Amino acid sequence: MSDADSPTIFFPPGDDDSAAAAARATQPAAVPMDDLKTAETFEQIFFELRKVMVGQTRLLERLLVGVLCRGHCLLESVPGLAKTLAAETLATVVGGSFARIQFTPDLLPSDIVGTRIYRGSTETFDVELGPVFVNFLLTDEINRAPAKVQSALLEVMAEQQVTIGGVTHPVPAPFFVVATQNPIESEGVYNLPDAQRDRFMMKIVLDHPTADEELTILDRMGVTTAVPVPEQVISLEQLVQLQRRADAVFVDRSVAQYAVDLVQCTRDPGRFNVGDLGDIVGLGASPRATINLVRGARALAMLRGRTYATPQDVFDLAPEILRHRLLLTYDALAQDVTTDDVINRMLAAVPAHWVSPKPNDAFSRS
Repeated sequence: MSDADSPTIFFPPGDDDSAAAAARATQPAAVPMDDLKTAETFEQIFFELRKVMVGQTRLLERLLVGVLCRGHCLLESVPGLAKTLAAETLATVVGGSFARIQFTPDLLPSDIVGTRIYRGSTETFDVELGPVFVNFLLTDEINRAPAKVQSALLEVMAEQQVTIGGVTHPVPAPFFVVATQNPIESEGVYNLPDAQRDRFMMKIVLDHPTADEELTILDRMGVTTAVPVPEQVISLEQLVQLQRRADAVFVDRSVAQYAVDLVQCTRDPGRFNVGDLGDIVGLGASPRATINLVRGARALAMLRGRTYATPQDVFDLAPEILRHRLLLTYDALAQDVTTDDVINRMLAAVPAHWVSPKPNDAFSRS
């Protein structure tokens, strides 16, 4: 198995079963979108993203998966690999509001969530909402802020709301956080604890561009060439409809079992004939990993033009969903073993049970 470099768009038909129809009946009314329209929408979204972004196809696909799953992403790379540009471009393409917060050691929780301000003229308190009240929030270098600020951000991510002065203020929907961190510096940083990293759906590691991609970047960003500007493709209401559609992608029992087996392998490697990893993995993935593997598989399947998920979708997302959830032992660090090395071993060891649907089968959305 290997990750697809770009989403393949095709449109197999799918009929709704009674259970899916009943579930949608309880949701707010939305304009129905057929498979062809959905595929064309994603084609346009990727086209606009690639007008600005050079390479980084995996990053763009994973960010869209995070948005469709209502998850949040942690990006890790050296400076200058367009992490901020990717988040801002995505916000523009889907018509969402965007804000960027530069995390620093002197940042306070009130600087991001908001605070109450006393007005002497009226002898009352006014609420000043913070920059988190946007659809797309980029927190640059999250590991530079102290623990209180990191905890305040993670609370907003989990609860989708902020309480100031005893009054609850919900953040706009959809709400998507992209946090970045720089792995090359260790002085003056406050690394996220393992339990807090687990709250991010995916950790995406970026690589440097190839020589050809870097030449294209130079051509696009040169002073004599107009910098490409992305255009809005969909509205926030349509994005919410796509999120609901991703929730309805069919997941066969065998696909769910494959996701469970991958996570179980991180906790009990010997059960899958990789017992030597037991001395390397100190703590396996949490149940959040299983949930996010299945949710991500639904969204990735829809991006690739299918109304059903396959084990390949789970396989492709496993590195991003598992790499920040595994805690390695000191023996692994002494041997220079990385979490990606461990995940690759597990992916090779855990079998996937493939289901070949009959041509006349209808894939229900549940």
